[in-house]
Amino acid sequence: MQDNSYYYEPAQGHGLAHDPFNSIVGPRPIGWISSRSSDGILNLAPYSFFNAFNYIPPIIGFASIGHKDSLSNIEQTGEFVWNLATLPLAEAMNQSCAAVAPEVDEFALAGLTALPSRQIDVPRVGESPVSFECRKTQIIQLQSAAGDALNTWLVLGEVIGVHIDRRLLVDGVYQTAAAEPILRGGGPADYFRVETGALFRMHRPG
Repeated sequence: MQDNSYYYEPAQGHGLAHDPFNSIVGPRPIGWISSRSSDGILNLAPYSFFNAFNYIPPIIGFASIGHKDSLSNIEQTGEFVWNLATLPLAEAMNQSCAAVAPEVDEFALAGLTALPSRQIDVPRVGESPVSFECRKTQIIQLQSAAGDALNTWLVLGEVIGVHIDRRLLVDGVYQTAAAEPILRGGGPADYFRVETGALFRMHRPG
């Protein structure tokens, strides 16, 4: 078989118009994270390096490239909320990633409602159809294969409370596409959405 692959070593650069790494590992769920500082200042920010990592207990995580406000707040309080970013909320989500001073409330900036959570002292996005209340389990500073510390921190949290819009539950089954989640692509402005027509099923063998 002929090898027709484009090869590069990341440490030497990719040599392309845009780094393909984020496009290949994608589209990715968005970690739309709300948090509160120990001084009570609210923060809301999207993170494209996000996913679920465990079933029981449910654990989710996101990576903060740079020591950003969300990370600082979670270090201080140990609490955060993940809010589902959807197509109707895309513009508001994008607005919440603006580079603003720590004292700026991104809920107000994006015109969103801060609804109280049940278990923690961090509000959720009222307009989002799904939210996870979380308590921090670990914060891990990433390192290279050579052992060098990186300016990136993986924040992991246990989901201790789940809010789901009832319209997304049909006969007790959550309808993924009906929520219209948006996913981050790899280009400078690329996003994708989940649609019912894209669904296919495969059952595990055996």
